[in-house]
Amino acid sequence: MKKDRIRTELLIHDLKVPLSVIRATIESLLHRQQTLGPLTPKQEKALLRAQRNIRLSQTLVGDALEIARSTWGFVRFTPLRLSGFVRNSLIEVYDLIDPELSEQISKSGSLGDLTRVLKAKRAILAVEDGDWEKEIRIDLAKTTQIFRNLLTNGLKYRKERLVIGLSVKADGLLLQVSDDGIGIPKAFHEKIFEQYFQLAPEESHLRGHGLGLAGVLALVEDLSGELTLKSDEGAGAQFMVRVPLAQAQDPDRFSENPRAG
Repeated sequence: MKKDRIRTELLIHDLKVPLSVIRATIESLLHRQQTLGPLTPKQEKALLRAQRNIRLSQTLVGDALEIARSTWGFVRFTPLRLSGFVRNSLIEVYDLIDPELSEQISKSGSLGDLTRVLKAKRAILAVEDGDWEKEIRIDLAKTTQIFRNLLTNGLKYRKERLVIGLSVKADGLLLQVSDDGIGIPKAFHEKIFEQYFQLAPEESHLRGHGLGLAGVLALVEDLSGELTLKSDEGAGAQFMVRVPLAQAQDPDRFSENPRAG
């Protein structure tokens, strides 16, 4: 293992503690006002904003740590129902941009309830009733990050609506996120998966997709999955990912990854 990789992971890991302390302090100020003193409406608003940004920072740190670990070829399988995976992923995404909707998602009892909640916010959830309560075995951390990044990207670029599709197949879990945004010219279909890619100033009417998609591609490859993009300029974008499912008897694996080095 290279020393620079060790230093990078240690740095990312060390960021978790101060962020946790800051979050705990903010939450104490918000929820222990009888003990610590009352807040003015402006102070409470400022702390809530700080709380949302701390949550975002913790998510980014966790994502970066998972990508660093993924280069080792380590996969940890977790059994769970598809419904729980979808609901928890949506809660994480919307908690940072629409806390009220996140709360509604957490209270939705059925697939129909969740579908109606999302439709009111211009997001279409497409899942077969028969798949909704199926138990699957996936690397939860990596697959959640893939799904969350695709959702965040789709929400950023949609104009009127977002379509979120999931299905359980014999060869894997299929994730699909489609937006009706500005689309991606075919010349940039590979570029958008590069870290920190930004289009040239003369093409600034098209926004760069940032680090999120680079992380998606890295994690999909480390899971031996597949990622497909269908898009063209002015025609929206459709990202499709297949993540292999583990069988009940399959062990976790920890093996040298040929991409690491």
